[in-house]
Amino acid sequence: MQKNFRFRWLAVVALLLCAPAPALPAAPVAATGSGGEIWGASYFPDVPLVSHEGKTLRFFSDLIKDKVVAINFIYTSCPDACALETARLREVQKILGDRVGRDVFIYSISIDPQHDTPAVLKRYAEKFDVGPGWLFLTGKEADITLIRKKFGLYSDAPGGEKLQEHNLNHIIGNQKTGQWVKSSPFENPYIFAGQLGSWLHNWKLPPEKGRDYADAPKVRNISKGESLFRTRCSACHTIGAPEAPGEKRIGPDLTGVTRKRDRAWLTRWLLEPDKMLAEKDPLALALLAAYNDIPMPNLRLNAVEVEDLLSHIEEESHRAEHHGHGGHDHGEHGHGGH
Repeated sequence: MQKNFRFRWLAVVALLLCAPAPALPAAPVAATGSGGEIWGASYFPDVPLVSHEGKTLRFFSDLIKDKVVAINFIYTSCPDACALETARLREVQKILGDRVGRDVFIYSISIDPQHDTPAVLKRYAEKFDVGPGWLFLTGKEADITLIRKKFGLYSDAPGGEKLQEHNLNHIIGNQKTGQWVKSSPFENPYIFAGQLGSWLHNWKLPPEKGRDYADAPKVRNISKGESLFRTRCSACHTIGAPEAPGEKRIGPDLTGVTRKRDRAWLTRWLLEPDKMLAEKDPLALALLAAYNDIPMPNLRLNAVEVEDLLSHIEEESHRAEHHGHGGHDHGEHGHGGH
């Protein structure tokens, strides 16, 4: 995926839920057979991968066979989207709770196996405080490339560009039924969790108690800035939300940040945080150290988007400071601008 497209949310939820065909490349199979047979051992490689816990597991037989899974491809030294992807999946894991590792499984596979050893992946998982049922995996580069190609998530960019240009979509699926789709890393975590927890189980599991149409939130129009905050920032940041007991925040609460920080500094920080970190900007380095060395990702925002986002943060900060909490329920835990 080219850089100027990598952060655009192309998924439309209605189409995603109604898509009649799997998102995987076509495989040469017989005209008959279940989805699980089509997307089974004859299609997926059973190559060995090593988890951040030091266990060797076979990709097909141990990790995806007969399971509902979410899979993404990351590398721990990624300067931009990987941290955002991981933070978003962390939200999904929180929503699904102890179902992760029981009837839903999350796998993050490194595309930089020479650097991302099990020990490096273990430290990365600890940074994001991930729970059980979510494995970070590494292995031979050729084997990981084959898995990516089978899912249609391989970049043909030359040389070192293959890391920077890796496809940002997640794959979610039920191997037993053969249902597989791509999902944007900017997907609302509650929708993502619903797909993993209900739709991919063919709605066979009992619904949560207390759900009623009367309790559904009212739909309202939202500003461009709020839309950007929801899709780019809320996985790591809040505006006026209290920190839950025992919660490990990935990024700071942003209430009043436009008053606390110089506007020019904030604008550049949102435009090119990776460059500021490389230049060893003192404040950027201090924020990196304060939040467990998780870098602020380059969100590929333009100047107009930055102004929209800062305006939204100012408006929400005003509500939070005058009402004691954020003005709107974003439905998400709040990396848009430390």
